[in-house]
Amino acid sequence: MIDTGSPAPDFTLPRDGGGEITLSALRPKAVVLYFYPKDDTSGCTKEAIAFTEALPEFEAAGAVVLGVSKDSVQKHEKFRDKHDLGVTLLSDAESDVCERYGVFKEKSMYGKTYMGIERTTVLIDGEGIVRQVWPKVKVPGHAEAVLEAVRGL
Repeated sequence: MIDTGSPAPDFTLPRDGGGEITLSALRPKAVVLYFYPKDDTSGCTKEAIAFTEALPEFEAAGAVVLGVSKDSVQKHEKFRDKHDLGVTLLSDAESDVCERYGVFKEKSMYGKTYMGIERTTVLIDGEGIVRQVWPKVKVPGHAEAVLEAVRGL
């Protein structure tokens, strides 16, 4: 897992709607980078909707919200359109960024172990420094807690 106070690993990933996003190019805005397991599953949908609903407040506080999963750009676009999402979704198909941020981990379900994304949010300040990490996120109330932390930067 990435450490608070350390520089956020830079990356460039393809995004929904076309094009790419480079983390360092977003400075001096703060970045809320939320990693989630899979498009269109119940928890991931609730999380994306919560961040979308709070998006105007994040923007007013000077922050960009980016969702990252291993799903393809095409799956992201279907997910975005189906749920009218406003957050930007990035595709980390090779899980390179997930591994560098320490969120690609061994998980287990129904007695089987597999590698997957652990729901995690990372708050990066306008200078590219990790200010807070929320591992093993529980969705209810999470977007609001992250918004408060953004406002505290």
